Amino acid sequence: MIRIAVVGHRAQSSGDFSLNDLPGGAGRMDLLCRAVSSSLFLSHGMRRDVEVTLILLGPPEPPVTIMFSGEKVRYLNPDERSAGSLIRKALALPRGTAFRESTRGVFVRQGGLERLIAEYPFAVLDEAGEDLRKAAVLPENYLLSDHLDFTGEERELVSGCPKFSVGPLALHADHAITLMLNEHDRRSGGWT
Repeated sequence: MIRIAVVGHRAQSSGDFSLNDLPGGAGRMDLLCRAVSSSLFLSHGMRRDVEVTLILLGPPEPPVTIMFSGEKVRYLNPDERSAGSLIRKALALPRGTAFRESTRGVFVRQGGLERLIAEYPFAVLDEAGEDLRKAAVLPENYLLSDHLDFTGEERELVSGCPKFSVGPLALHADHAITLMLNEHDRRSGGWT
């Protein structure tokens, strides 16, 4: 199982946003929707061995964690509006400390990054990290930020995590996810 977590610094933590304005009114929710699609979709199928977790830190009730299970998810199409719609439905549910399923394969709970990294050992995708292609063993859990850098507090939380890079330049989160998964695909397919 590959776990991918993306921190959405401005992403709305309530379902009170328009699917027609994911970049603006939803706090750059478009970036998180693209990360979901890049993590789960293949040309003619779905990655069933991937979970994508979104950490929403925007107003009004942060932090909120939403998890998409590639194994269980239904009603998801590769466009941003589809993922945005499922996120909005998840945010409409009352949240507690345990994950609650909103639609098939989409889960929501209150809580954020600190709790998530206590549950799983993450590697951070960072352009200053070790070249992922040269790693002897690939991590199973990856953490990355949206279009904003990690805050000082977040950097402190992930300071003990190994850092890997998919290339020398800063990339969009969804592109970094695609390259990271490509390296997993290459190795699992016998390519080296």
